[in-house]
Amino acid sequence: MFKTRLISGIILLAIAAVAFAVGGPLLYGILLVISLIGLNELYRAAGVSEKTVTPLTAVGMAGAVLYYILVWLGASMYELPALALVLNILMAVYVFRWPHYESRQVMAAFFGIVYVPVMLSFIYKTRILNGGAFTVWLILICSWGCDTCAYCVGMLFGKHKMAPVLSPKKSIEGAVGGVVGAGLLGALFGLIAGRFGGITAGMRSPIAEYALICVVGALISMIGDLAASAIKRNAGIKDYGKLIPGHGGILDRFDSVIFTAPVIWMLASLLLK
Repeated sequence: MFKTRLISGIILLAIAAVAFAVGGPLLYGILLVISLIGLNELYRAAGVSEKTVTPLTAVGMAGAVLYYILVWLGASMYELPALALVLNILMAVYVFRWPHYESRQVMAAFFGIVYVPVMLSFIYKTRILNGGAFTVWLILICSWGCDTCAYCVGMLFGKHKMAPVLSPKKSIEGAVGGVVGAGLLGALFGLIAGRFGGITAGMRSPIAEYALICVVGALISMIGDLAASAIKRNAGIKDYGKLIPGHGGILDRFDSVIFTAPVIWMLASLLLK
């Protein structure tokens, strides 16, 4: 199991490296595909999807595609109105198909669009920032890096449970190790980035800024991880899917990335101008 998980992780990291390096249409296309797969996984877990395509799931998927089109066009001023339009259409499906759907399904359908496609789109938005070729890596460093460090420290020193009911294997010691580890990885990456031109205007060195961003991102990533676990517990499932051997579905691997991407974009926009 560990070998399978390790191989899958290496392949995912390699794909991310190529996508981050190339950026543009490649990164955009990969994120769109990942978003749609992840949205479908969430819809199944939340009881929105059925065995066949339904009006509710079709509107949700179409809403995700519409949002991504606006992201590609750089039409950020229309993103929120577009989401409002999608909500209106979802509510129209709800009332005109009454009582086929329950209100919780409609709310989950709209929540899914924000939770998966919208949040993941900030990876692309981070990549197109000034210095984004370097900054976008912080999203993975403070999510997957934090997760790896937390796992190692927790295995060695973990004694106090952080969320005993929701996630019994996670410890406070592991959480601290994850945050500290992410900060150190961020500082190390800042040192490397500084040597290869990862310094934006007004920045003397990216080491401190990258470390701070990764510390904050690591704290947020743990919320994302636990939130995804809570959704699975409510749905009574172990994994969101079986797409990624050893990991589960898209949401099982990108649960923390979903939360960190918008935060990294915001902090990078503020600190790395």
